[in-house]
Amino acid sequence: MHPGSAIGIFGGGQLGRMLAVAARVMGYRTISLGPAVDCPASQVTDFHIAAAYDDLGAAEELAERSDVVTYEFENVDAAAIERIAELKPVFPSPSVLRVCQDREIEKSTMRELGIGVPEFRVVRSVREAVEAVGEIGAPVVMKTTRWGYDGKGQSVVRDDGEAASAFDGLGGTEDAPVIVEGFVDFEMEVSVVCARNLDGEMRTFPVSENVHVEGILDTSIVPARCSDEMKAEAERVAMRIAEGLDVVGLIAVEMFVTRDGEVLVNELAPRPHNSGHYTIEGCETSQFEQLARIMLGMPMGDVGLRSPTVMVNLLGDVWEATDGSPDWAAVLGIERAHLHLYGKSGYRVGRKMGHITITGETAEEALAVAVAAREAAACA
Repeated sequence: MHPGSAIGIFGGGQLGRMLAVAARVMGYRTISLGPAVDCPASQVTDFHIAAAYDDLGAAEELAERSDVVTYEFENVDAAAIERIAELKPVFPSPSVLRVCQDREIEKSTMRELGIGVPEFRVVRSVREAVEAVGEIGAPVVMKTTRWGYDGKGQSVVRDDGEAASAFDGLGGTEDAPVIVEGFVDFEMEVSVVCARNLDGEMRTFPVSENVHVEGILDTSIVPARCSDEMKAEAERVAMRIAEGLDVVGLIAVEMFVTRDGEVLVNELAPRPHNSGHYTIEGCETSQFEQLARIMLGMPMGDVGLRSPTVMVNLLGDVWEATDGSPDWAAVLGIERAHLHLYGKSGYRVGRKMGHITITGETAEEALAVAVAAREAAACA
């Protein structure tokens, strides 16, 4: 597609914002849709449709104003995405979205593709939940099958006696099943963002080592500090999934590397991913530019790592610690520090408000500086 064509973004958050920025640099227009008028994406897109995600009329308007469409998070109204797909190309397809929206379908699909996942059971009653915990063995993690993110919609069960209350606490019912998943003794968590175009060509961004705090991504370290064999296996798994699901666009695959050297898939995200934000400064092509290239039918870009890179998330906690006034001058006074603020209207503890990226000679050096930069912001 020629410059001036429009990319439709279903969603108004920071992922849509960063995609719009990448598309603008390339000379393309963007249209966003989301319920808030002054959301992160609307501040940089050419036009914003302020409407609920289940508003089919608004979805049709997004399609009419766009040449191609994507969605910036998977907890969206699938019917709206399917309606858009009847009018304009949607990347990744609604069929990929359906898999990634439901943990039961997601894990079952991984098994069908021969991909390792933690041991799990799908339960629809307290009795089944108690039996599953007994079969798998505590500790386990209980998760809702839908609408979970950033540690929400899940609960750690440390002994059999907690199974019933955890199931009820997650709102488990016959119609709202719960996943009971074996607790993985992992050496580290990693993720791979895999890009795949209409011709089936695939490129994987460098493997990211991820550290979570209370279920929310805190730090991404690239290159991941694991063996080359583990990195190659993680990339193989991501490409197998992208091919098996016939992804056109991006898919992020979060994985556990166990102490026994096994790679197990935790979750999928059919979109740019928080753990891939390091690619903006760290790679020749960012995950956002890559998605735009694929959607527009352009050749994919080089995904090579420019230098070791670390990203740290900025949660609302930083604002809370400084009465709403973090010291951004202190951050930007640090050499090779890159500050990304998402333009959200209000902060709260645990809310993703931005991130800092640091490039360095080594991953360890970049990590130390990144942690110091975040601490500097919180000391205002």
